[in-house]
Amino acid sequence: MIAKDKKPMLEIKILDKKFILPNQVNNGGPYFLTHSVGPLTKLGQQYLDDYYLSPWSNNGGEAWPQWLTLIDQFTSALSQLLGGAQDEYCPQANLSTGLAKYLMALPKAGFRNTVLMHAHAFPSMGFVVKALESQGYQLGLIPTDKPAHDPQVWVDHMNETTAAILITHVHSNTGVLSPIGEIAQLAKSQDVRIMVDVAQSAGIIPFHIPNWNVDAVFGSCVKWLCGGPGAGWMWVCRDSLSDLAPKDVGWFSHENPFEFDIENFRFAETAKKFWGGTPSIAPYAAALGGVKTVASIGVETIRAHNLKLMEIISPEHDFTHNGGTLCYKAGSQIDAIEARLRSKHARFDRRGDRIRLSLHITNTEDQAQMLRDSIYQH
Repeated sequence: MIAKDKKPMLEIKILDKKFILPNQVNNGGPYFLTHSVGPLTKLGQQYLDDYYLSPWSNNGGEAWPQWLTLIDQFTSALSQLLGGAQDEYCPQANLSTGLAKYLMALPKAGFRNTVLMHAHAFPSMGFVVKALESQGYQLGLIPTDKPAHDPQVWVDHMNETTAAILITHVHSNTGVLSPIGEIAQLAKSQDVRIMVDVAQSAGIIPFHIPNWNVDAVFGSCVKWLCGGPGAGWMWVCRDSLSDLAPKDVGWFSHENPFEFDIENFRFAETAKKFWGGTPSIAPYAAALGGVKTVASIGVETIRAHNLKLMEIISPEHDFTHNGGTLCYKAGSQIDAIEARLRSKHARFDRRGDRIRLSLHITNTEDQAQMLRDSIYQH
């Protein structure tokens, strides 16, 4: 039953009802919060029931074969959408978990112990490195006044202690899009591990992971892939897998999880060596629906629509070097702009003096025009 103080979900006719958007007051306001949580997909809702709840209710503990097949379908869908081999993908609860596992698995490199990232990177990733100081790592930060998208800036801040760099593909607070391939090419000459955070780009910015020539990629499905929280993942280059020895392991890190010999552990030969103990299933059912829905539309199509809407809002700006989120620095006008958007029942968020607005395939040109009028009203 739905509690009396809870509003039901509002289903709207977009792309043959592929998405379900949260209901708003006054029969629904526009949703611009994909950078936080992407809208639920109809397929994800269906898969959650068909692939998770129904097998559980019908088969109990005998549902495991179906559940594990679901995980394989999820990694296969990611490989088809983002590139790379299926066995290079491993489910993770979130990006932070994946990063921690990866760093702990790296072979010790003597005096090389610095993990370099930009100060505008998502704080959680920096927290991981700080927590690993007891393991010998230290965090290096490129200052905020240095452009994160400039490959030379990365090279200038690397030194003989740099063990790895973590490049944020799209920065959540600024929308800056980093040229991963160019940065990676320069960084490779420094003999460092190259890692990428694609939380804010997967599903909105077209890319093919193998083209980047990087070592590891960390992502999730909660944002533009419309898969909800809990369905994180990591991609690890197959060529480096044999050199990595995860410390946080469990029976699903095993070459044969169902061998059940406590004295005989052998790492899986795939990225699933990073998996760990008994896996979560439900998040990946919803996420599979999200990934398949995005794939059915096409990331290129979604991006083209996104750029068209952002250009309506600010036609004088070139958004091709930005992610899918408009991070508008409003300065002294922030309170007035926020009030105007709230009056339209818009769903968005604010960080400091910036308004953050994501424009997905579910948003319309009329909504983009409303944003322009609200932001630039004098």
